[in-house]
Amino acid sequence: MRIGKEACQDLDRALSLEWLETNGCGGFASGTVAGANTRRYHGLLVVASPPEYHRYVLVNHLEEWLHVDGCTFSISTNLYPGVTHPQGYSHCTSFSSAPWPTWTFRFKGRTVSREIFCVRDHNTVVVRWRLPNPTTDVIKLQVRPMLTGRDYHALHHENEALYPKATVAEQWVTWQPYQSLPAVHCRHTGRYRHAPDWYRYVQFPLERERGLDFQEDWWSPGEMIFQLKSDEEQVLVLSSEVVGGIETGELIRAEGAGRVRHRKIITHHDRFAEALRQASGTFFVRQGSRQTVIAGYPWFTDWGRDTFISLPGLFLVTGQYEVAWHIIQSFIPFVSKGMVPNRFPDLGKSPEYNAIDASLWFIHAVDRYLAYSKDTKRVREVVWPAIRQILDGYRDGTRYDIKMDVDGLISGGIPGIQLTWMDAKVGDCVVTPRRGKPVEVQALWIRALQVGGCLAEQFGERDYAAGCRKDRTRAVTSFRTRFWYKDGRYLYDTIDGPGGEDTSIRPNQVYAISLCDDLLTNAQAMQTLRIVKEQLLTPVGLRTLSPQDNRYRPRYEGGPGERASAYHQGTVWPFLLGAFVTAWVNTFGRTSTVKREARSFLNGIEVSLGETCLGQISEIFDGDYPHAPRGCPAQAWSLAEPLRAMVEDLGLKIAAQPTNSVRPNRSAMKHR
Repeated sequence: MRIGKEACQDLDRALSLEWLETNGCGGFASGTVAGANTRRYHGLLVVASPPEYHRYVLVNHLEEWLHVDGCTFSISTNLYPGVTHPQGYSHCTSFSSAPWPTWTFRFKGRTVSREIFCVRDHNTVVVRWRLPNPTTDVIKLQVRPMLTGRDYHALHHENEALYPKATVAEQWVTWQPYQSLPAVHCRHTGRYRHAPDWYRYVQFPLERERGLDFQEDWWSPGEMIFQLKSDEEQVLVLSSEVVGGIETGELIRAEGAGRVRHRKIITHHDRFAEALRQASGTFFVRQGSRQTVIAGYPWFTDWGRDTFISLPGLFLVTGQYEVAWHIIQSFIPFVSKGMVPNRFPDLGKSPEYNAIDASLWFIHAVDRYLAYSKDTKRVREVVWPAIRQILDGYRDGTRYDIKMDVDGLISGGIPGIQLTWMDAKVGDCVVTPRRGKPVEVQALWIRALQVGGCLAEQFGERDYAAGCRKDRTRAVTSFRTRFWYKDGRYLYDTIDGPGGEDTSIRPNQVYAISLCDDLLTNAQAMQTLRIVKEQLLTPVGLRTLSPQDNRYRPRYEGGPGERASAYHQGTVWPFLLGAFVTAWVNTFGRTSTVKREARSFLNGIEVSLGETCLGQISEIFDGDYPHAPRGCPAQAWSLAEPLRAMVEDLGLKIAAQPTNSVRPNRSAMKHR
């Protein structure tokens, strides 16, 4: 993504465009093209500290000044009450996100570039300044780091508990404002002068929009002075790890070479698919022995449901089968009472199992992994016992009254607990409770029984296979009989709930078509998809509720309660486009005409790559035009599901970085 001078020097526009660098272990750096932080989550060194891997903002920002011909120019930008100061964005002539965030500034005929990148698998960030054009000038660069040392959800204010001293050596300094948090180790190529100061009342306008506290104070320990010359780069390395003698040039070359290799792996005609492939690695993390998926940046952690919905698009269609395997394997030790965790909370707390669907998505993801990798041996030895435990747990009953009913369908839910992906809650009130038998859960259950039956047969467990087939037949018969809403000519969203059958027009019914091929007649599937297209489809995803419903909320805005009440009552979710595209081509045929139409459903989110977080897709969008991006600015399944659908359903060829060169055959690629 390249941003030109006009946009860079338009403050509102430059503040609306965000960049994101992740380090592969849960930490990141992020900010805006303008340079100012607009969220509490923006920061230069945000680390996921072992052993709990909770995130802390250690370094928030850099203040930077250039001294040329007796004049001082700032290349940093900050927001304070009623004023933007300094205004470094006004000197910015370009920004590029590849291979990492890079700004170009111009003043008095001189050009200076600044680059920021995270070092893979380390809580380390590198900032580099250069004079890209040959010159005899020597430009003085003055840099002040801004530190807080806080939980990444919190805000920081001036206080007397902060420890203001530093450990200083030649081109090396360590700060530790709070003894309970990791120290900040800094390597640099300049001269350091310790001169503590406070920068007060920094404003975060996006937090104000979200109805949250939006002001904090930053502590600056001192300043570095660098001499910029055309044949020398100046570097600042910040880390929560002990930084030894770093050969910065070698480090930068190695990091750059790795990113270039990743970007040059494939070339094909769909630039959108290639952009999604390049961004897919953003969400993979290693944390100790666990490998998992961060659901979204900057504030989500790893969620079971999000992980297994995202896994095919992030790792299977891109050829990274070994990564997919390690993620699947990492969840197996946590299977409990027939359930995989839905969430691993911060600060090392026990996993949470509050999802009726996450375990079924796990089985689906394993089946997709097997279709791609042909890794029967490891699936049988390692995963099959977990799949059996899940199937048996749902049959016999598990947490939250989740169980197979006499009709073969899965029911679940208790008052005050939200179990499906539509999980918003305001105080003690569940906005969309969906107690009973949600439609997508039945599709997942029927799909899981199919997978279980096939695997059991393959592994010589014929009685277990027969039991799965028998249960599936009963569930399919019940689904066909009970879920078709004849008056509306679409599927109920939930049946057997406290209020009976729920006739809300929601997108969950799409999964009954994308996951299985025998739950609806083709005529029913066509009619259902036409209604979904007419009432729920937008350029950026599917609405969660029809605008014709009196509960419809057109905007996701306001304070936490207002936003939660709109989260699934009309708000648009782009990840649903994956299932919608799959259902569309499975129902209307895999002709070139149908595929072109299905591809057009993705055009809006393709445009959105250049908005909000550059190269990423937001978690949600407003239900009404202009469908403003909302929520988390970089969401794993928002990217993964459209990419999966483009490869599996629209036939795009991706010769990605394989850990296993075997491709699934066409029949194995079908979801149904």
